[in-house]
Amino acid sequence: MNPTFIPLPAYEEYPVDDMRRRAAWFCHDISRRRTVRDFSPRPVPRDVIEDCLRAAGTAPSGANLQPWHFVVVGDPEIKRTICLGAEKEEYEFYHHKAPQEWLDALAPLGTDEHKTFLETAPYLIVIFAQSYGVLPDGRKVKHYYAQESVGIATGLLITAIHHAGLVSLTHTPSPMGFLNDILGRPARERPFLILVVGYPADGAKVPAITKKPLEEIATFV
Repeated sequence: MNPTFIPLPAYEEYPVDDMRRRAAWFCHDISRRRTVRDFSPRPVPRDVIEDCLRAAGTAPSGANLQPWHFVVVGDPEIKRTICLGAEKEEYEFYHHKAPQEWLDALAPLGTDEHKTFLETAPYLIVIFAQSYGVLPDGRKVKHYYAQESVGIATGLLITAIHHAGLVSLTHTPSPMGFLNDILGRPARERPFLILVVGYPADGAKVPAITKKPLEEIATFV
């Protein structure tokens, strides 16, 4: 099959001074983003979440196979079931599985096996990575670089949620296979993470942390 190409759509070049302003503004804005564990139960308009997901769906992916599926959970009973499943796995992690070195690394963040935010936040977005796709005739299509592609899409989703004025939390109970059972997803989809989304609770606090400076995370050669 011969590929079809079209002129690059909607690209807009900016004068260098505008580029600098835009880059600086975005850097400042995204630097305000923090992972939050104290959520308000205030409802969030569904259309806001839909647009954030559309933004995530623009992510590049291996062979453009888009190997992701987002399950948006707002039903209180399903959130409760997910919370119970996650806390069961987290209890095992904190009390039996995690090496002390890992627990020591987590200690400054004040995390434990209790995950009440999974019930409090208005939305949980459970992100699945698809190992292969299925064509209408039943044939399988391998998804290349699925984990990397889903990671990029998740980053865009987190950024879009922040841009909309909401907060989020990435949560990865291990193992996460219980999510397939609760949400009825096929075995070819592997849970990537749970993204907790909503408004911060009144008086929400976050750990006092810093990010590495540019010279420690980038090299120009």
